[in-house]
Amino acid sequence: QSAIIRTLQPEDFFSPDCETARVRFRSAADCAGAERTTLPLATTGPEGRELTIDIAWIGERSARRVLLHTSGLHGVEAFAGSAVQLAALSEPPALSPACALVLVHVLNPYGMAWLRRTNENNVDLNRNFLMEDEHSRMASARYAALDTLLNPQSPPARDGFRLRLAGLALRHGPRPLARAIAEGQYSFPRGLFYGGSTLQPGPAAYLGWVGGSLHQSDYLLAIDFHTGLGKWGKALQMLEPGAGVTPVKELSAAFGRPVIGVANGAKRAYYVRGGMGGALPRKLPRTRIDFVLQEIGTYGPLKVLRALRNENRWYHYGTGDLRHPAKLAALEALCPASPVWRRQALAEGLALLHAGAAWTFKRH
Repeated sequence: QSAIIRTLQPEDFFSPDCETARVRFRSAADCAGAERTTLPLATTGPEGRELTIDIAWIGERSARRVLLHTSGLHGVEAFAGSAVQLAALSEPPALSPACALVLVHVLNPYGMAWLRRTNENNVDLNRNFLMEDEHSRMASARYAALDTLLNPQSPPARDGFRLRLAGLALRHGPRPLARAIAEGQYSFPRGLFYGGSTLQPGPAAYLGWVGGSLHQSDYLLAIDFHTGLGKWGKALQMLEPGAGVTPVKELSAAFGRPVIGVANGAKRAYYVRGGMGGALPRKLPRTRIDFVLQEIGTYGPLKVLRALRNENRWYHYGTGDLRHPAKLAALEALCPASPVWRRQALAEGLALLHAGAAWTFKRH
């Protein structure tokens, strides 16, 4: 492992807000000699600040083997993903000929800026990458039955949510209930895990860039960084269905850590509709692709879900003020303030990035 992984100081890489993270990423990319691309978005952050997706490309533009690392698809989760990318830019992995490292910084800057998991249209972007005829899919019958519990039309208030949900988990089983809630729904625009009725501007801009910039690649390893799922500070690596050309055992050996296949019903993993991993092969039909979603665990699922529920209520039925406890709880749920957690998140994110580079940049 690189020296930086052994001497991590979270305060050197975690940013207090979206604007600071963007400025730091651009500066670090320039210092690393990266070629930068900016994808502008029409939405704005606090104080009317512009929001952009920023991309740093290190290596040959005509690279045949590419490591693509993305952060912030779920906005508020971007604080940790941005930190990993800043740390990576401070000491990039060594490149081989005809190879490139590409870092995509904050795919959902609106969510990061406003401490939301979703974008400006309340769309969960990792449920939004559907084919055109798929956006008409409805919510599952079980989610529809849970709508009034998950998405009350009122500001945050105590209403026995945890006990009520725990009772339903005992009745129906925790895994079926979790799948029904989190797999994605397309019927309740103000609800949690809403996948949208059409492809959103951010994903559309990103996929346009992917098709125009990565079409020459023979092999692409995509690592998408997330937080919230799994044990505190521990990493889960999941190979998404439809975007895996390498057996999980082979990737696990190469990365020095287990990679699980979501399609095989692995423990703690669940299938989502409209995930970003499934869109890349459609955009790059000639490229061999492995899409690995890395999760760094935070709190238990009930606490995380309750935080997301309260933030969603505050956004739709309160003032949306960033200083409200619901906003701060959402941030804590997905980017804990604990220095120990932040150090572990950095270490896990960098370790996979460097292992992925070693795998990608070798000759296939």
